[in-house]
Amino acid sequence: MQTSAEKLKALRNQIKAAGLNGFIVPRADEYQGEFVAPYAERLKWLTGFTGSAGTAVVLEDKACILTDGRYLLQIAQEIDAGLFEIVDITKTPLEKWLAENVGEQDVIGYDPWLHTPDQLEKLRTAGASLRSVEGNLLDQIWADQPARPQEPAYLFPQHFAGRSTTDKIGEVRAVLRESKASACIIGLPDSVNWLLNVRGGDVKCTPLVLSYAIVQADEDKPVQWIVESEKIPSEVNAVLKGIVEILPPSSMSQTLKTLAGQGAVALDFKRCPAAFKEMLEAGGAEIKDITDPCIRPKALKTPQEQEAICAAHIADGVALVKFLHWLDTSDEPLDEVKIDEVLTAFRARHPDFKGASFPTIAGFAANGAVIHYRARPETARRIEGDSLLLIDSGAQYLGENLAGTTDITRTIAIGTPSQEMKERFTDVLKGHIALAMAHFPEGTTGAQLDTLARAPLWNMGLDYAHGTGHGVGCYLAVHEDAASLSPRGTMALEEGMLLSNEPGYYKAEGYGIRIENLVLVKKTEVCADTGKQMLCFETVSLAPIDHRLIISEALDAQEAAWLGEYHKRVYKTLMPYLDEKESVWLKSVTKSA
Repeated sequence: MQTSAEKLKALRNQIKAAGLNGFIVPRADEYQGEFVAPYAERLKWLTGFTGSAGTAVVLEDKACILTDGRYLLQIAQEIDAGLFEIVDITKTPLEKWLAENVGEQDVIGYDPWLHTPDQLEKLRTAGASLRSVEGNLLDQIWADQPARPQEPAYLFPQHFAGRSTTDKIGEVRAVLRESKASACIIGLPDSVNWLLNVRGGDVKCTPLVLSYAIVQADEDKPVQWIVESEKIPSEVNAVLKGIVEILPPSSMSQTLKTLAGQGAVALDFKRCPAAFKEMLEAGGAEIKDITDPCIRPKALKTPQEQEAICAAHIADGVALVKFLHWLDTSDEPLDEVKIDEVLTAFRARHPDFKGASFPTIAGFAANGAVIHYRARPETARRIEGDSLLLIDSGAQYLGENLAGTTDITRTIAIGTPSQEMKERFTDVLKGHIALAMAHFPEGTTGAQLDTLARAPLWNMGLDYAHGTGHGVGCYLAVHEDAASLSPRGTMALEEGMLLSNEPGYYKAEGYGIRIENLVLVKKTEVCADTGKQMLCFETVSLAPIDHRLIISEALDAQEAAWLGEYHKRVYKTLMPYLDEKESVWLKSVTKSA
């Protein structure tokens, strides 16, 4: 099978043989990860769509792909619109599409490993008749499906982690006792990797060992690590001996049956595969829905992690300055793909660079207005004329003296920017600075702080359609599931959290602006009126903000002072690592706005 039409026909034959009327194909793996290994790229194989968010539904006489606004332009270029209807999921959610297109007697199949219990409950609440399918129907027709990754695990140094595996397990057990659960199944690989102080190479961009873990409240029982033993080298085994029992993935069903008879079992219904819940229910287990107990402690970076993160950002800042100097002085023809290649090459000069933390977004002019744009050779825009270049990128670093995940966005003037571009850039900068300077009491949520970054744009009747900030891991996931600075950010911020500060503005068919730094939550003064501990942000990303786009007189004294101090710190910190030309250039672009 070579074409989408042939693949679709073969899948429909499998659907009919299984006694179903349709099948759901999400862009997901068994670990609910942002980045998936090639074997799990089922949606891409079936449809040709390469985006990171989407779901296909294949019925007997029609099929659709649902995705969001980030990918609507891209998906139209990649799929056969004669085979698949393109649906904007923000306007027509999956449950609504099913309600409008599936008959009352129809039964839609799903792979329980690729959906969470909450996702399925939402579909059932909308009236969909669903049936769990043992063995993914698409896998049965994908003859040359890639093998599952077998990259070796390795230890994440405890001098960076700041906490031992035993200590972390103890904290999870405390949550289980509080929840009155006998065990908890941890389904997110970044939680498992954090818990066991290990890392791996099973997927791009995030250094993960794809695996699950079962922690029991009984302190005499080892943590059960559900992972292929071939991926665990002797040095990892030696450190985890007596703490961890390694079990093959094929043992999962029997292991959960055993758990079912020992008391209540905790799952995170938002984040674990529905297969866990279905197996436990089949065994008659009492199931408790709790938030993954690793999420909060993983978000609270230890002092050792914070030091390692800051060191990684110095390394990243040096690469960015060298790249920005090259960009400002180069006269060779450039396009968006070349920008990505050169920036990656500058980062790769560092011996501890381990790869990108996500695919670089390099969008020039109108492409910069596509929030999660990804340049491709056939569509890459030339960098020429008068407009803005938005570059959102990040890296993973691990060495003897540093460990961290970076994520930074800079918007660069190309040619002569318009007055409107400068005004919007300055509005975004004012929002960025307002958040960077914020002091707030313990208990403050991300939703409350999100308004600070939006206020300058709101005052102009403008806004942006994404959150202002997300959690970031320590040599882990660049999008970490913890506190967020967004209208949906209900978790309170705490000391040690690492988040992004990234307000933006996007003019459709025109240009895009985003200014992003990572910030650490730190303790500051105690509030004299309430006695509450106050918190603030320490900016850890280091790179100049383009002064050519700033309307200096629009900044008040505090904003100008923050920008001046930030640029002084950028220059003082990075200058020792630069050659003479780069140092002179950096000094010129970090002058007062």
